[in-house]
Amino acid sequence: MRLRTVLFTTHLWLGLIAGAFIALLGITGAIMAFEPELEHARHPHLWYVTAPPGARPLSLAQIGVGVAHAFPADTITAYQASTKPGLSYQVGLSRSLVFVNQYSGAILGQLRFGGTDVLNIIHQLHTHLLFRGLGDLGGKIVTGAALVLMCMLLSGVYLWWPVKRISIRWRGAATRRSWFDVHNTIGIVSLVFLLALCATGIVMGFEGPSTRLFYRLTGSQPVRRPDLHAPVPAGAQQIGPDSAFALARTAVPGATPFEVDLPARDEAYFIRARYPEDLTPGGRSQVVIDSYTGRVLYAQGSRTAPAGARMVIANRAMHTGDILGLPGKALVSLASLAVVVQVVTGLVMWLKRSQRDV
Repeated sequence: MRLRTVLFTTHLWLGLIAGAFIALLGITGAIMAFEPELEHARHPHLWYVTAPPGARPLSLAQIGVGVAHAFPADTITAYQASTKPGLSYQVGLSRSLVFVNQYSGAILGQLRFGGTDVLNIIHQLHTHLLFRGLGDLGGKIVTGAALVLMCMLLSGVYLWWPVKRISIRWRGAATRRSWFDVHNTIGIVSLVFLLALCATGIVMGFEGPSTRLFYRLTGSQPVRRPDLHAPVPAGAQQIGPDSAFALARTAVPGATPFEVDLPARDEAYFIRARYPEDLTPGGRSQVVIDSYTGRVLYAQGSRTAPAGARMVIANRAMHTGDILGLPGKALVSLASLAVVVQVVTGLVMWLKRSQRDV
């Protein structure tokens, strides 16, 4: 049997078997590329504020007093400070997330935990198919679908090569040749981006082995983060979150702290920070500070992290498109939609397989 025939048959049956999962990854991936922007658009009254000319944000302590007064039966667990003047601050409570105008202290509203969050459902569909049981079976299926898509992309290039046609001549939806042209053209135009998405997604799917490989390739070693639990000094008082933020700025110069988890009596502060070039929503710099002495127990900035850690960070940023900001997200979203087009056109061609016009 000729290699072309083997690859064509493999390409076809992989698509028929895994097409639904691949299309699901494409649809959810296209949406997830703009996850923060969509969240802001869903609740604009919570996320957007107007900064008065020359105004400075209130301190976290001042914001905390206002939130504690408004929600006396709840407990503050975290603060999230916006790194953009037009976005609000958030205060984490045990049962909800409260949005606050950082200039006036006005409470804009809250989102309760445990409710139906469409974007979170889409996120979990993309990463775990909403099922983490049986040893994260959902995540393994997602990784398997990415591997199948990689095989289909490579076999598709081989099948396209003799034709080398990058054009669409639409002869009507009833004609198989029309769908063939769309399948070929969209596939080859989006090939590089889809290969990058597949490769980075597979690396994330095999996170443990790939992380160890990155450290081995770079000859670097991971920095172990200390245990957040620590003994409580007799009669000592914990420093406030504003002091913790100030210490974090010193620990990772040039980075802006934006999230702090309030520690229990026997815990340290855990702070996330972001450099200007770090376009990921969660930030890639972390600081741990003794909540009594203010001593920096751990500090890892995305600029100075071990080379292996920086490779992990870069891989994830490439997969999400964050590495290029909004243009990168747009490319990821369009490439994800191209996957859906490939699945649909491939299925239509198979349904019209009795036509011999190709």
